[in-house]
Amino acid sequence: MASLDQFIDDRLLHGRAYFDRAEVLAAVDLNSQSLTAAITRLVNKHKLANPRHGFYLILRPEDLMTGAPDPVRWIDPMMKHQGLDYRISLLRAAAFHGSSHQAAMVFQVIVPKQLRDFEIGRHRLQFLYQTPKAFAKLNQRELLDRMKSDAGFAQVAGIELTLLDCARYFHKAAGINGVAQIAKDIGAKADPRRLAKIAAAYENSSVRRLGYLLERAGHVRQADALETFVRKAKTAVLLDPSVKPLIESLAELHEKNTKWKLVINEPVEIDF
Repeated sequence: MASLDQFIDDRLLHGRAYFDRAEVLAAVDLNSQSLTAAITRLVNKHKLANPRHGFYLILRPEDLMTGAPDPVRWIDPMMKHQGLDYRISLLRAAAFHGSSHQAAMVFQVIVPKQLRDFEIGRHRLQFLYQTPKAFAKLNQRELLDRMKSDAGFAQVAGIELTLLDCARYFHKAAGINGVAQIAKDIGAKADPRRLAKIAAAYENSSVRRLGYLLERAGHVRQADALETFVRKAKTAVLLDPSVKPLIESLAELHEKNTKWKLVINEPVEIDF
């Protein structure tokens, strides 16, 4: 059987800079306790990193500056190790689809289970929960794209999913103005019919916010596709519910957009 160093070299030779505990235990001439000690030594020497229990990254010299490879290179095998489906979304997905304004400082992943965020080196991974029922409807192959790296492919939200995810989790997508910029940058690429179809799995208020922002960005066909959702809304909601008025009585002075049943309590700024 191979030594741990030989196992690691072989993985790198085959372009796989990661492994899980079961794989290495079956391949090397070490018992469980000795393997744990050997892996711990390599982690301490910054030869390995351990983003999740039982899952390890092999660090190459070029990874030392950032402390770990770009998560796009290992998110897919890590999520398979955890037995979970996923999709990369929000800021990283928006940048992937052409939103050049988005400097994604965080790697955001949508999953159907509550997971803790974590940092590894300079990378910060953030997991956003979507109910299993909605996630199962939306995480379909035809609605996803693939993000390529030298290590393979990772699942990323398609344009329509990215727009709706950003509107749903706007507080994690640089706020309402961040979503407005994303809508401007990539909204024209969205298929109106597909956008309307999958919007049914999202909260009505999120869909209306996106419709308003798409309209403000000049993407009329995409905005019009979401207008039918306004009929299902009983009351108007705040465009940005995270912004509270300093004086409660002044809230009534905010502009009301009857078309989208929104109270425009935050000015929207878009770079054209």
